[in-house]
Amino acid sequence: MAIHPFRAESVLGEGMAVENAARGFTVTADEPKTMRGTDTGMNPVEMLLCALGSCLCITARYLARPSGIDLQEFRVSMEGSLDPDGFIRGKEGVRSGYQEIRLNMTIRSSSPRDKVETFLDLVKARCPVSDSLLQGVPIRTGGEILEGEISR
Repeated sequence: MAIHPFRAESVLGEGMAVENAARGFTVTADEPKTMRGTDTGMNPVEMLLCALGSCLCITARYLARPSGIDLQEFRVSMEGSLDPDGFIRGKEGVRSGYQEIRLNMTIRSSSPRDKVETFLDLVKARCPVSDSLLQGVPIRTGGEILEGEISR
């Protein structure tokens, strides 16, 4: 298969609210009121956890049948540890992002336990979001600076 490009756009709105769009779908990201937001959506680090959990769930669905797994239920709970001093204050030696992400996968299946355990390892290994987080991805940055006032 050829490499497939995925595209998205994020536009800062009022306050901390951000409208995110991809393939005609939109989702609002925002910060809670305690972080100067208006609490109209998940914040980006919560969205990252949800992207990981969603991708693991979808990967499980894709791989269940070819792996011979009776997938009756699949759920992922995620929690991440982040020190806001890295992001907000730029504190020396403190990462801006998660220091650790913990996840718990729950599966209901009538398949043999050893086969399910092997399947869960395969799901973790084949999940694109998990792979991106674990292996790292180069981020190539470009942009433009617009001058002048916005005409209304």
